[in-house]
Amino acid sequence: MSDILVIGGGIAGLSAAARLSADARVTLLEMETATGYHASGRSAALIEENYGAPSVQALNRASMAHFMTGNYLTPRGLLIVAGPTEETAFRADVVHMGVEPVTPSEARDFVPILDPAKVAFAGYHAPAFDIDTDRLMHDFIRTIRKNGGQIITGATVTNIRKDAHGWHVSAGGEYTARTLVNAAGAWADLIAGIAGVTPVGIVPHRRSMARLAAPGGHDTSRWPMFFGVGESWYAKPDAGALLVSPAEEVPTHPHDAYADDMTLAEGLDRYENMVVEPVTRPIATWAGLRSFAPDRTLVLGRDPDVPEFVWCAGQGGYGFQTSPAASALLADLVTGRTPTLGAADVAALRPDRLRV
Repeated sequence: MSDILVIGGGIAGLSAAARLSADARVTLLEMETATGYHASGRSAALIEENYGAPSVQALNRASMAHFMTGNYLTPRGLLIVAGPTEETAFRADVVHMGVEPVTPSEARDFVPILDPAKVAFAGYHAPAFDIDTDRLMHDFIRTIRKNGGQIITGATVTNIRKDAHGWHVSAGGEYTARTLVNAAGAWADLIAGIAGVTPVGIVPHRRSMARLAAPGGHDTSRWPMFFGVGESWYAKPDAGALLVSPAEEVPTHPHDAYADDMTLAEGLDRYENMVVEPVTRPIATWAGLRSFAPDRTLVLGRDPDVPEFVWCAGQGGYGFQTSPAASALLADLVTGRTPTLGAADVAALRPDRLRV
């Protein structure tokens, strides 16, 4: 018997299990044969402190010390570009994302393939960083195991019941614990339903991605991540290639996501319209699921009706960048410690905000 069972082996579950394993016997259950298979394995892996709702930004800021101390970050920068008819939307992005306006010529210094005939407005923010996601996940895994925790893969949950002794979870084997942490990502509401807990409205949204060869043979390694205005598309250097996404958010059901060809083609066209190099045949395409609560911020803490059931869900596109602070907060809430995060931000993240 464990003290705590964590369902879900993405970055949310791994970080939560690592933090909790310092104070409790923890077992993590992952349905796939490897951790980090779904959204965590398909992330653009960038932290930009101004990205997300106010409570998400608070988690971003609180995560920076962990990232910096562990040397998980590499400078990347963020660039927003807009056409002549997009000034109003661009000005809104400047305010929302905290970027500094730069000239179109300066934008081309950052990304030389931008089309001077198409880019009329641009904004840049230097403090945006790539996250070494593989090392971050493996460090959390090492912490779990060092503290005596277990990670069980190939463990698909088929039944959850609760009695006076705690939770009993069937997932290939039988597992028991006093506390159950739901870090199941796109499956979070499904897991709640199996456990007899009222769902909170977690909805997965598909986002497609293509990997392109470096445009025109350019060295992309020093380019920033660059966005179309209103996040209508984005492109990010990655291992000598360029990742391009239509940045769509299409509500769907929990599944092993795949790219939608038409949506991807439309996004690639929007990207191509702003650059001088034509889009070549993608090296690879894929999709991931970004799962959001109705208010688009994370759901962290004990369920108000079933306090032995703990939510660690709704990470959306913020899972990696918030993981150090979100997992620390979750551990505080589970163990009864006073959170270091501000009270208003904690309240904005608790699951009881979603119950009426």
